[in-house]
Amino acid sequence: MADRQVGFGRRGEDDAAGGSKLPDGTARLDDESMARLLPERPKRGHKGTFGKLLVIAGSLDYAGAALLVCRAAGRAGAGLVTLAVPESLQPLFAAKVVEATTMALPEDDVEEVDPEPALAKVLDHEHDALVVGPGLRPGLATADLLRLILTVPEEPAGAPAVLDAEALRTLAAVDEWWTLVTRPCVLTPHAGEFARLRTGSEHDPGADGDLNEDDGARVRSAAAAAAEWRQVVVLKGANTVIAAPDGSVSVAPFENPAMASGGTGDVLAGTIGALLAQGLAPYDAARLGVYLHGLAGDAVRDRIGDAGLLASDLTEALPLGRRRLARLAERQRSGRRLGFGAREADAPGVPGAPAGTGDE
Repeated sequence: MADRQVGFGRRGEDDAAGGSKLPDGTARLDDESMARLLPERPKRGHKGTFGKLLVIAGSLDYAGAALLVCRAAGRAGAGLVTLAVPESLQPLFAAKVVEATTMALPEDDVEEVDPEPALAKVLDHEHDALVVGPGLRPGLATADLLRLILTVPEEPAGAPAVLDAEALRTLAAVDEWWTLVTRPCVLTPHAGEFARLRTGSEHDPGADGDLNEDDGARVRSAAAAAAEWRQVVVLKGANTVIAAPDGSVSVAPFENPAMASGGTGDVLAGTIGALLAQGLAPYDAARLGVYLHGLAGDAVRDRIGDAGLLASDLTEALPLGRRRLARLAERQRSGRRLGFGAREADAPGVPGAPAGTGDE
């Protein structure tokens, strides 16, 4: 019990990456480093201060994906969240998203967006970051819209985007897509999506090794992909790997079978998107988003066990993990030590200090 961080699972040096050997230079995420990444929350801030996130997600069959992204983004601190859906679906989604607003994308058929008018509406909407892909309906119109959003020539340094699900499948079908994308992105594939992307990049996914069980192989392949694609890659799964184009690689210390549940990836996409909207750089947003997501999962597992977790449970636990890191960040800034013990000003020998004064 002395080694456990109460309420947030069983993590530690021996737990990270299953205790396996990782390539040199791989960083292990922990509370201390992640607390330093938390975006500030000015006391006089307002909803515009904390970022505007535009979510392009959801379809009739996968409405839940969009709803989870939006709720996670709000729970991760985004000030304003807008969900963009085909105009025929807007009434359905508007009735479901309580805190988010909705935006109707022009259609040329029921549930089929008209790509160019839809792009114009997206670009006209003020936003600091995007989440693109979760639950989108596959099809040529969707693929055209995604391509236009990612390759807008007028925005060489456009708002950063989280790409998941259908957005990743679209990229996998485009030759050398990374030479066309004009905005910084965070790609969040699971092992299967990652293999498709590698195949589309003319790599043999079998040469990457076992991307489910071998953490060393996961680190090496994610790092190689991030360097080639010139984007941040989040290879999801137990001990999620976060790789940056400059060669920086981190591994999250979470192995939680309760997280093997539909929709948990949508929660991660919304969490990272919210952090991008709050001003974090893509690699920092990805690392902190993965860590908060893992903290939330461990908190739920501690309460209910290793099965039965619903993705919506994670959204409720996200602020609790953030609060933990925020308290640690405050201590880091003030120079206070963690745990119990004498404050520096109250240490023995300081005149007027009550004997045995504790830190908390």
